[in-house]
Amino acid sequence: MTLLSDPLDLPCGVRLPNRIAKAALSEALGDARNSPDDRIVALYRRWAQGGYGLLVTGNIMVDRRHLGERGNIVVEDDRDLAALTAWTKAAHDGGAAILAQLNHPGRQSNLFALGHEPVAPSPVPLALPGAATPRELTPAEVDDVVERFARAAQVCEEAGFDGVQLHAAHGYLVTQFLSPLTNLRTDEWGGTPERRMRFLLEVVRRVRGRVSPGFAVAVKLNSADFQRGGFSEEDSRAVVAALAAEAVDLIEVSGGSYETPAMSGSTAPSTRAREAYFLDYARSVRREAGDVPIAVTGGFRTPAAMEDAVSSGDCDVVGLARPTVLATDAAARVLDGRTDALATREIRVGLRRVLGRVADLKALDAAVNLGWSTEQLHRLARGLEPDLDRGALAIVVGMVRRNGRVALRRKRGLL
Repeated sequence: MTLLSDPLDLPCGVRLPNRIAKAALSEALGDARNSPDDRIVALYRRWAQGGYGLLVTGNIMVDRRHLGERGNIVVEDDRDLAALTAWTKAAHDGGAAILAQLNHPGRQSNLFALGHEPVAPSPVPLALPGAATPRELTPAEVDDVVERFARAAQVCEEAGFDGVQLHAAHGYLVTQFLSPLTNLRTDEWGGTPERRMRFLLEVVRRVRGRVSPGFAVAVKLNSADFQRGGFSEEDSRAVVAALAAEAVDLIEVSGGSYETPAMSGSTAPSTRAREAYFLDYARSVRREAGDVPIAVTGGFRTPAAMEDAVSSGDCDVVGLARPTVLATDAAARVLDGRTDALATREIRVGLRRVLGRVADLKALDAAVNLGWSTEQLHRLARGLEPDLDRGALAIVVGMVRRNGRVALRRKRGLL
């Protein structure tokens, strides 16, 4: 019977010391040039001492012109190689493996950046107030984005990362290519399920061709986007089967997007009570995944549920995200038997009866909770502890303050 404490050897040879991962959280700790600095090193040094077998970074963007949010770290070339190396050393000094999560926001670029023209497979805007209509990428521009992922992966290997995780979930650019709601193309990049998944497969192939055989290439994939007519579980299973035929080392299962944020804990109480939101789906794609290990993130809170998920074979790795904000040593607490349940901070916006008439309250709650997590990561990076008294209004003000400087800045030199 597999235990949480058992090591896991990925197909490429990278060994995870145990089956608990610190899943990606968007740290937004890049400096004014979107480069990593001492803050990200300090934060990951804390997590590295927390007993995790794997640390997955938050969004590392592959293009400075297109950010998910202000403060994203960007890897386009080797200009920040020394800082990236310090980052990986902090993880390795604690005994954890570390994957760099590579991403492009596509139409989910920073909503505060008014005047910025996002890009996407097709000109379909987000169903959120203030979202700009994206410009459709040309075939040459699509290939340029694929190349950016490959170049970023190459630099990450030079910096000492154990691998990369390609972000194909949560409504970002790769997901936009996969979804029939956001990919309306009729060329070689869209029109059929096979052509819609081509972008992801080309990124995987280009990355694998640039890195060594011992460097891990992982994918974070939505089980579904939970939108009518969108990317379904059937579509997702087909993508898993296609990925299993490539040189992929780990598939992390998640779900949702900015419009339907299932990944943020914006779920019904009955779903939260079941803990692992996407475990049923992971169980259903075991055959399609073949020998590729599966990680599941979202909802795990008790050691009993984590142990059962791994020992039953439903998944190979348990991912923890928001619990690692309140307890940077969450993995050690679970493995050492020092907790019966991990805590998270759940915030609900006020004036619900009024706001509910003009906005999706689940989406608002999810945004505020993500904003709270980001603020706490900044505190942790400064050596402080989380502020449990921070309320929803203060969080919204903080989000505007952090992103406001780009609100009226028009981005030039688009893809």
